Amino acid sequence: MKSKLLVLLLGGALLSGVSAYAHHSFAGTYVEDKVISIEGTLVEFSIRNPHSFVTVEVTDKDGKKTKWGCEWGGVTQLTESGVNRYTLKTGDKVKITGAPGRDPEDHRMLLRSLDRPSDGYHWGGTVR
Repeated sequence: MKSKLLVLLLGGALLSGVSAYAHHSFAGTYVEDKVISIEGTLVEFSIRNPHSFVTVEVTDKDGKKTKWGCEWGGVTQLTESGVNRYTLKTGDKVKITGAPGRDPEDHRMLLRSLDRPSDGYHWGGTVR
């Protein structure tokens, strides 16, 4: 009886480890072969796992403000590239380039590069 319970517990632990390691595809949420850019004011920066997020308020030519949600890398990926919770601050003017969401009404993107023109800060791809 105890050996069966042990086998079940070990099997469950192995299966839960496999599902924790699995990752979803961005292709279901973003159009990865397209690139868009937005410019605006940073409203929120949340560095966390499994993905960090940046919220940017963009003002269009008619003065209408729209908030964009930008999905970014996880804590380890970002910290290894020099990003920490102090890198971006609310009010920073930023330009973000990335893959747009599949539903344009969602105003979201998968962040590929980020620039802060005020001090020349750049993260990501070479697109500026």
